[in-house]
Amino acid sequence: MWDNHSLLRAIANLLFGVSVVLVLLGAVRYVLRLPVFPLNTVELVAAPQRVSAEQLQQVVSEQVRGNFFSVDLERTRQGLEALPWVRSVSVRRKFPWGLQVDVEEHIALARWNKTALVNTHGEVFAAQAAEVLPDFMGQADSAAQVTQMYGELNVSLLPLHQQIAQISYSPRFAWQVKLDDGMVLELGREEMQARLARFVQVYPYSLAANVQAVRRVDLRYRNGFSVYMPGSEV
Repeated sequence: MWDNHSLLRAIANLLFGVSVVLVLLGAVRYVLRLPVFPLNTVELVAAPQRVSAEQLQQVVSEQVRGNFFSVDLERTRQGLEALPWVRSVSVRRKFPWGLQVDVEEHIALARWNKTALVNTHGEVFAAQAAEVLPDFMGQADSAAQVTQMYGELNVSLLPLHQQIAQISYSPRFAWQVKLDDGMVLELGREEMQARLARFVQVYPYSLAANVQAVRRVDLRYRNGFSVYMPGSEV
């Protein structure tokens, strides 16, 4: 091997090339970390409605380190997504010396098991809401299913000009809804939309006059339903 001058030259050239590349990489990393590339601005794509400017500023001051090239975008994103009401965040470099932040907030659809909130995607999140929201009750992994059923059943109720104030999905897979006038509808475990449609069709003719007295309607019958009033049963 040591007598093979061509091979030795090739190895020497290879080692020299690798050394040059390493030196250049080190130089580039050094230059990119120089204070001549400072981050001067953090720009929001749109002003959030639920997250305050003070909260965003605090996260930025804690998480943003380095300059335009060395800043850890993933760390900044994770810090912002930890804020209440923040669903997702996109962080990008914006030339010449800034960051562009796009914050997507949760849109609260309902309260979840009295302890959390559900957004319009059927995702549970922790936050406080002052407005009046319907109540969703269900198992830990059923929020998306309850959200979908809530939307479908509310559409069926449109002819009655009523909405669901509470929807419950029991561990035995049975559905129950409470309307905004206080009436409770037992829908059972199957054909919920068909049962509710039958109720909506009959309601104007058989129950509307006594709506204040009706407390619960059991729709879990094949060809009809039972109406429960205080002190009586029909």
